[in-house]
Amino acid sequence: MNPLLSAEQAVLGAVLLEPGQLAHLEWLAPDHFHRPVHRALFTALRKLRADAHPALTVEEVVPLSWVTDAVDEAGRHVRGLTAAYAHTLIQSCPRAAHAPVYGRMVLEGAIHRSITRHAVRLHQAARADALQGEVEQALHYADVLAGVLSDLARRWGTEPRPVAPPATAPAAPVSFRADQVAEDERFLLAVLAEQPRAMDQVVDWLRPGDFADPAHGQLYRCLGALHHRGEPIDRLTLLWEAQRRGLLADSTLSGDQLTAICEGMGPGDAAWFGEQVLRASVTRTAASSARAIRALAENEALAPGRLINHALHALGPLDEVRIRWQTANGHPAPSARAPAPSSNAPPPARVHAALTRSTPRSASPPSARPGSALNPAAARSPSRGHG
Repeated sequence: MNPLLSAEQAVLGAVLLEPGQLAHLEWLAPDHFHRPVHRALFTALRKLRADAHPALTVEEVVPLSWVTDAVDEAGRHVRGLTAAYAHTLIQSCPRAAHAPVYGRMVLEGAIHRSITRHAVRLHQAARADALQGEVEQALHYADVLAGVLSDLARRWGTEPRPVAPPATAPAAPVSFRADQVAEDERFLLAVLAEQPRAMDQVVDWLRPGDFADPAHGQLYRCLGALHHRGEPIDRLTLLWEAQRRGLLADSTLSGDQLTAICEGMGPGDAAWFGEQVLRASVTRTAASSARAIRALAENEALAPGRLINHALHALGPLDEVRIRWQTANGHPAPSARAPAPSSNAPPPARVHAALTRSTPRSASPPSARPGSALNPAAARSPSRGHG
């Protein structure tokens, strides 16, 4: 037995038994049903309600016309729906009064499907952008997914906020155009090692994590450390910094590898190569976020509220690299939005009263006898009273 299919049948059966249950399902939309025949029937039932079907005014036995008219209306938009199936739906409903609970089950399934669908679109857009050397489609579908998550949170009745999921094994890195990306990274590192002032062009928006090759990211970290300390940058100082960080001892880098990178290129534009590396980081991060969100959505045991908040958290790395991409391209970073006040916060009047009670009252210093010193304890502000 498929629980989601049973829930869809039960909620439709409840409305066929008691048309008044539609009033408790305003938040449920036809698109939330997985089967097309169920979507068509729920749409038809809502249309009959909007047209003031006579069955809505009957308080006792619901007339058969409510069922037959719903089947006829839905049959105009979908094939395969019969009156016999409508009666099967009625028999599938344990209790008509539980329609809102069945509807929540349907909505829960729709949330998982919707997030999965949009995560797949984001991954496809990231892959296409990576192959074309673009980022616009990936960022667009990331915004679409974020908007979908906010809308689903509103429908589910929860506050959308990023929450980290339980610790899981790190996913395998996503690699697009690996050879070209690695070459761009090597060229950038060669330019940064050969041109003393080249780090100034990229240091504000390029991070070690933007490099697909971890060894390249560590080498960029070494360059950044030398630049931060104001020390000269050349092949020898870079090798020394790598040794101090243990990169040679743990085989993250080798002297021959570093020499090959430093000798790999002459003059070049550090900003241009840096943008190539960052562009690849945007699409790679978008694909990784999409894969993480899809894995969350395919976990049927994950409650919708937690799924939405975990998915928002998975989009966080993409938001961070997007801001740096905008900085690299001369676009101002979006201002941080002020957090919305929590609905659980105490009323302002109560807060004001609490602050008032916490403020020490001003008091005159105690009089001292001539020639005597003030007691330090007596000179302190009086403690709060409870009178």
